[in-house]
Amino acid sequence: MKDLHFSLLIDFYGNLLAPKMKDALELYYNEDLSLSEIAQHMQITRQGVRDNIKRGEQFLAETEARLGFFKRYSGLEDQMEQISNLAMNIRDFNIRHHNTPELNQFAEEIISIAANFKEQE
Repeated sequence: MKDLHFSLLIDFYGNLLAPKMKDALELYYNEDLSLSEIAQHMQITRQGVRDNIKRGEQFLAETEARLGFFKRYSGLEDQMEQISNLAMNIRDFNIRHHNTPELNQFAEEIISIAANFKEQE
């Protein structure tokens, strides 16, 4: 079973990998090719592909352990979702109870900012 976590780490740190290693990882995780298919595509042995993938996985895991960009980004995504949900609750509460136009505008701006953050992924 392939660990899809590596597919996300490739997005974050893939440009730090050697080109052949990055190619092997992308074909394996993102294109779902077998080791044999990748070996044929890259014109190397199946064992060579496996070695590239294993070294790439190790590099990605160690890089994430040291830098933690993916973990931090994931946390920001979750927090932005919470902010958006709270802004929607404020907007809906305001509509039901006070209907203050400024409060609606502020809530809509917060929701828009959170949506723009999500689109930039």
